[in-house]
Amino acid sequence: MGHKPRILVFQHIAVEHPGIFRSFLQEDGMEWFPVELDQNEPIPPLDDYDALWVMGGPMDVWQEQQHPWLIGEKAAIREAVADRRLPFLGLCLGHQLLAEALGGHVGPSEQPEIGIMDVNLTDAGMNSPFFDGISRTTRCLQWHSAEVTSVPEAAAVLASTPACQVQAMSINDNALSIQFHVEISSNTVSEWGAVPEYKQALEKNFGANALSQFELEAAANMDDFNNSARILYANWKSKAFG
Repeated sequence: MGHKPRILVFQHIAVEHPGIFRSFLQEDGMEWFPVELDQNEPIPPLDDYDALWVMGGPMDVWQEQQHPWLIGEKAAIREAVADRRLPFLGLCLGHQLLAEALGGHVGPSEQPEIGIMDVNLTDAGMNSPFFDGISRTTRCLQWHSAEVTSVPEAAAVLASTPACQVQAMSINDNALSIQFHVEISSNTVSEWGAVPEYKQALEKNFGANALSQFELEAAANMDDFNNSARILYANWKSKAFG
């Protein structure tokens, strides 16, 4: 590749962007191009890009009537990952969309996961280059009420929790998707707490003062989160571009 990689980024709400990964991309001189799908920005031709990232959002993969752009997004993910074998990274909703786009299924979580909790790598995760340098049990931030209930045929499950079997998966050598949030930075929790759907889910689980408590816990763990993010980013980049 004679040029710096160009990364196309699908966003579903303005506050769910690549977060701390933006600093890593800047350090590497990599360009990224956000498309705000919920604002009906059109998906550009994939020919112009070297990788696809798909971020989180408050909508669900099955809400195609409310959000018709989900149909085109799933088709673009399928084309990028299955047909073109582009390097792919999906986070939260992006993880669920990858599963749906390639023949898996997503449904409401029996037990929503919101808060700081442990995620366990599977044996496949321990052996995956994507998780090289990440410890078998790692602390992470969760904020989801839907989950992947069955994975596409080509998928390997890389991480799980007791409440959610599919916390991370890879497809072939090119795609990594993660249910938990590795991209967070110091203002993420307060920004997301202003999103009605997220605030409601948080307070339903933990009561009225949940947000300030969540912010404190996230801040206490932020160095670890950001270290994990840097390792995962470096692993993804070396797999994608050598």
